[in-house]
Amino acid sequence: MDDTAGDLMALSPPNSLTVQSAVIVLPTIGKELDIPEARQQWIISAYTLTFGCFLLLWGRLADIYGKRLIFMWGCAWVTVTTIVIPFSPNEICFDVLRGLQGLGAAANVPTAIGILGVTFPPGKAKNYAFSFYSAGAPLGSVFGNLLGGIVAEYASWKWIFWILACLAAAVTIAGYLIIPVPVVNTGTKTSVDWFGGTLITMAILAFMFAMTEGNVVGWSTPWIPVLIVVSIILIALFVFWQLYLEEKTTRSPLMKVTIFRNIRFSAAMIIMLLFFASFNNFLVFATYFYQDYQGLSIIQTTLRFIPTGVVGICTCFVTAYILSRIRGNYILMFGTVCISITSLLFAVPIPPHTTYWAFGFPAMCLAVFGADTLYPSLTLFTTQSLPQADQALGGALINAVGQIGRAIGLAIGTAVQTAVERKHGVAESSSAANGSQALLEGLRAAAWLDLALAATAFLVVMFAFRDAGKLGAIKK
Repeated sequence: MDDTAGDLMALSPPNSLTVQSAVIVLPTIGKELDIPEARQQWIISAYTLTFGCFLLLWGRLADIYGKRLIFMWGCAWVTVTTIVIPFSPNEICFDVLRGLQGLGAAANVPTAIGILGVTFPPGKAKNYAFSFYSAGAPLGSVFGNLLGGIVAEYASWKWIFWILACLAAAVTIAGYLIIPVPVVNTGTKTSVDWFGGTLITMAILAFMFAMTEGNVVGWSTPWIPVLIVVSIILIALFVFWQLYLEEKTTRSPLMKVTIFRNIRFSAAMIIMLLFFASFNNFLVFATYFYQDYQGLSIIQTTLRFIPTGVVGICTCFVTAYILSRIRGNYILMFGTVCISITSLLFAVPIPPHTTYWAFGFPAMCLAVFGADTLYPSLTLFTTQSLPQADQALGGALINAVGQIGRAIGLAIGTAVQTAVERKHGVAESSSAANGSQALLEGLRAAAWLDLALAATAFLVVMFAFRDAGKLGAIKK
């Protein structure tokens, strides 16, 4: 069992590598492809959008057709698309390929969590298994920062993606060798709810596209609110369709939406969305602060992000130890308080040239203290709330909510930053000058938004998990 956890831990870093290595070179890619600052969020959002949209469908397909098959397909797809991305001649091509890259990545995350969910029984081993897997994220984060920073400093940013393609190919081979071939089920195979999968995928896609593009074309553009309304209608249709399949027929729905009648389960999804909206915003806007406002080089910015990976790895092991010893509400409260303080440190008017060790370093450490206590806790809670047959779907659901939260948070954060910059005299068709007061005020406004998101997550924890027990304890 321990070998399985270690193997899957080795397979999880490439996903955070793909995101974080792009975050660190956002300004560089934007300049080379002539992408305005307001649209640079698509460098990240194009990936997270398709990643979040297709997680549920891939999770259900993995539970039905086999987690190993879906994992291998996803890794191979990521390898191919990552090779092609650097050849993009313009912004549109780059964003489309990043979206296709996210489509493949969406296939391997729920499968890995699903394998852990069905392999380990509740108890100490399962706590460590999920924490080992979660450790892959900060490990990927720190190497993503190093990869993005070092390669972009001494070579073209394109080599970042070519190196990632080599890693994706290695993961594909490792998955083929490590993940055992499942026993063929000769019984009746559950059908896939393709109609429900199409509804929820189109709903999320329409909503997220509207949220992201609203900053570019303006929120008053007629088709933006139309897309939002359409997405809400599609979500409502999806819910009614799932309820109909679950309660009126013998067919299996894509997702049993009745699970959301459990207040604590629904609250866990809300916490995940709010927290990772705040956490991802911090990583993105901190990059802008160091590179665009302070004028630091990519490698100097990279060094300032290293604590997020180093501290994160250590935190995951501590989390594994305390999951069965400390009540879940205390762990979740700690996580949300950490990211709240992180946001506050970048929001208050601390002189921007104050030493990094006074507020930058504590913020980096606190951000990862929060992420790597909260993510394993909520992932474990989600898998324990669902039956064995839905473990990959559970992994898909918790990650889909987190990715959607990241995309929504970045869209709103960019809108807030841009609006504040406009109030400080920045023209509609231009971006704030590097090192300007307008840019600083815009970044601080985005940090206040992050604080509000994290504080709201804290309040949800206080309400829904106030009497929660130990999430990692064996239920008798």
